[in-house]
Amino acid sequence: MATTPLIAGIAIAAAAYAGRYGIQAWQAFKARPPTATMRRFYDGGFQPTMTRREASLILGVRERTPTDKIREAHRRVMVANHPDAGGSHYLASKINEAKDVMLGKTKSGSAF
Repeated sequence: MATTPLIAGIAIAAAAYAGRYGIQAWQAFKARPPTATMRRFYDGGFQPTMTRREASLILGVRERTPTDKIREAHRRVMVANHPDAGGSHYLASKINEAKDVMLGKTKSGSAF
């Protein structure tokens, strides 16, 4: 009967050490630097006339991306920045302009 308190004490000590290890592991996990696999989106200002390079940066694709991938990227970025979901009308127009530039649909003539 004297071994029961001993076993209970050992079990409590083991649980305390496991809890301490878990807390330290969680703090190390939270303190780790961001990984390089995170996507970086275009964070610069806009040029007066949008170039193909700028359009590809806005959509997050390469300059020689196929048409279907451009449309998928446009949809993904537009869903994240749509004015009806709290996004900006200006950003939505720039995203649409980027899609048009990448698809080769430039506006003919100017509105003065």
